[in-house]
Amino acid sequence: MDWELVFTIREALKRPLFADAAVVGGATGLDRAIRWVHVLESASVESLIHGQEMILTTGIGMSVDLPSSLEFLEYLIQKKAACLCIELGTYFSSVPEELIALANQHDFPLIVFNRTVRFVDITLDLHSLIINRHHRMLEELESISREFHRLTLTSQGTVKVLQLLSKSTRTQILYMQLQGKPQFFPALSPEEQGPLLRFFSAFYEEMEGVHQPDAAPIFRELGGKTVVLKPVGALDQTWAYLLMVCPHKPQEFDCLLLDSASLSIAQELLRTRYMEERKLFSENLWVDELINGRIDDENRLKSLIGPDFGIVNELPYRVCLIEIENPRNVKWNSSENEWESITFHLSLVLRSIFEKYLFRPLITLKNNRLTVIALDIQSKSPGRTRLQQALEALQNIRSDEKLKDLQLMIGVGKSHTQLKKAPSGYREAVQALSLYPCHQKAILFYEELGVFQLLLNLNDGKTLQNFIRTYLGPLIDHDQQKGSELLLTLRVYLDHDGSKQIAAKKLFIVRQSLYYRLDKITELLGEDFMSPENRISIQVALRAYQFLYPEKLTVPSSRSLPL
Repeated sequence: MDWELVFTIREALKRPLFADAAVVGGATGLDRAIRWVHVLESASVESLIHGQEMILTTGIGMSVDLPSSLEFLEYLIQKKAACLCIELGTYFSSVPEELIALANQHDFPLIVFNRTVRFVDITLDLHSLIINRHHRMLEELESISREFHRLTLTSQGTVKVLQLLSKSTRTQILYMQLQGKPQFFPALSPEEQGPLLRFFSAFYEEMEGVHQPDAAPIFRELGGKTVVLKPVGALDQTWAYLLMVCPHKPQEFDCLLLDSASLSIAQELLRTRYMEERKLFSENLWVDELINGRIDDENRLKSLIGPDFGIVNELPYRVCLIEIENPRNVKWNSSENEWESITFHLSLVLRSIFEKYLFRPLITLKNNRLTVIALDIQSKSPGRTRLQQALEALQNIRSDEKLKDLQLMIGVGKSHTQLKKAPSGYREAVQALSLYPCHQKAILFYEELGVFQLLLNLNDGKTLQNFIRTYLGPLIDHDQQKGSELLLTLRVYLDHDGSKQIAAKKLFIVRQSLYYRLDKITELLGEDFMSPENRISIQVALRAYQFLYPEKLTVPSSRSLPL
């Protein structure tokens, strides 16, 4: 650009109307920006000052005494006005030394007119310059933004965008991909890179996970310079950061360009990820063969995974089975392959989230189920905790238009190593997912199944039924004949360690009704049903009944049972 974005006090003093003006204080602040011009005679109108205004006054509000003059000037400094211009004459004959000292202390320009000037001429002149400059700034911003967008459609688009951003803002740019090497524009020597990289490392450690891609720029100070940081990403995930190191105070133009550049780079990253995801989606068809036990040849696995097979095969992993439902019955346009688009989009979001929590996902899709082999590439912190966080983040994505109507139910197998054991992990994930009606948990790990792990293997059609009849037969018959809720009552009572108060509260019944039910249960099962041996067997039988008929042992969410 051949013009300056910021209109400063120094430039204003060069205008013809300021020919007889003199700077009597705060001369070191002449490079302050002027956003507007105000005529102000009193400090009582606080709403008029927003910052960076040139204030014109005849001094009528300052002429009463020195304290009132100092108060007026302190008010302008506090409100971050640009400068104060005083017309000497009728109301204010000279500037006291105390005012000059205060202005010098705060680098606040104090300007005097030694002859009468028309303030309206000054406001018209400066406002036309300011408005014209602002208009040119918007034109320049639009032009550069279009160029950003065009560059992302060319080879090495991101690099070209960053070069243009650095040139347009006249600043040092650092581009930090979370999965890549730092890039500096213009280039810096290793010695010059060090402080900036250490600064970013400390910032990222402090703020990790806080900023979304659409967050406003963050301002920090570094060695007398201002660093503006902007997250870059999409799909609620941050993939990189842009750092703009400004030797001066960042202007609106700089921040708007930074936003525009980050958006253009995010669009390119998203396009790249879409292409990579489509490639991976087709390549990972073999994952379905692996989890179903159709690949047991290690040499074939090596050829499918590639040269890092040795490392990958020793990583701990869990198999996650994600069932996709559409609870709001939203009608998608099948002619546009909307379902395929949504599942593909989900896999893209899933991959981004898993990578954030240091998992490498191998994904395959069949009907409405995504199967993920989540390889843990960071074993220092507990993998289950991070995986739980990743799955919860996946479920809580509501800002994404394509995914907001989906309900995800997830079963997770135990931790394994060696990919040939993936079929076992898949079976565990299937079993965990199958118990959603019993546990009513959207994310269920195999380790949380408890006694259901045994019951799943005993479900041959007869064994569990016979076991249930042996210990719960009289209660089942009574509930069927009388329409009572003795089985549910017994389950809630035992699940809360025999606490009558808690059981009555959970069942939404009064204590007397609970006593009646417990007496009936004792009558049907025998006085010793709470003995240790019988209690264990009865609780297992209740779990088996819940496993086979989950809807019959659902704890009520409101007062819906007969008293």
